[in-house]
Amino acid sequence: MISSNNRVEIDQKALLSTLWIFVLLNIIFRDLHEFFREGMIEEIVSGTPVSEQVMLMGGIMMEIPILMVLLSRILNYRINRWANIIIGAVIIALIIGVGQKDLDDIFFATIETIEVIALSAIIWLAVKWRESKI
Repeated sequence: MISSNNRVEIDQKALLSTLWIFVLLNIIFRDLHEFFREGMIEEIVSGTPVSEQVMLMGGIMMEIPILMVLLSRILNYRINRWANIIIGAVIIALIIGVGQKDLDDIFFATIETIEVIALSAIIWLAVKWRESKI
């Protein structure tokens, strides 16, 4: 945080990285909550098959936010800005596209809404971000 003439400037890289941590924690919490869905433990114990596509999608959904926590801090301005805009939009599309298993479960709708809002904030901040002259 840089301060001059009563003006406070927040480090944009740190803010974006923190928002990615927030998104990641919401994804993890949503996935942990899934274990409490009726029949989920039984499916795991019985060895219900999961397709490779589902496993790949799950891995991508987890790995991208993890990677963005780091990349938001180390990439240069131009690449960082575009990475946050594009990847934020892709993750929003994946969240909306995957949908919910249980449409009446308000919890998942709430968590996904929070994730989309946080990702929208990432995109908005990246769009508004201007390179610092310092």
